[in-house]
Amino acid sequence: MTARSRRRQGRSLRGVNGEGAAIAADKSKTGNQAEQLSRVEKLIRAVSEQMERTRIADYALLLNKPWRLLWLNLISGVSRGIGIALGFTFFAATIIYVLQVLGALNLPIIGDYIADIVRIVQRQLELTTY
Repeated sequence: MTARSRRRQGRSLRGVNGEGAAIAADKSKTGNQAEQLSRVEKLIRAVSEQMERTRIADYALLLNKPWRLLWLNLISGVSRGIGIALGFTFFAATIIYVLQVLGALNLPIIGDYIADIVRIVQRQLELTTY
């Protein structure tokens, strides 16, 4: 046997003797790495779910198509304007109706004030400025 082969044999014998400690250390490192990887995986899944909820991909696609963005903004603006106009009309009509009912009750001070407001509103409604 040469010196080289004896050294190899010594190394392999040392590996057999200290193998249990090395395997335990490797397992603890592997377990720790697996735990860290599972944490990272959970974080990545949470971030991806949040991005899906915010629909950031749709927004990014929309930014790449400026004409579509303009069209959607135009449609939403017109819809909002019509909704506000209809809502205000309904609200004003309800207020005028309530004022007419209160005016019909002939309350001393409030009745005269309400009657004046109703007359002014009715005059404005009768005027056609077409």
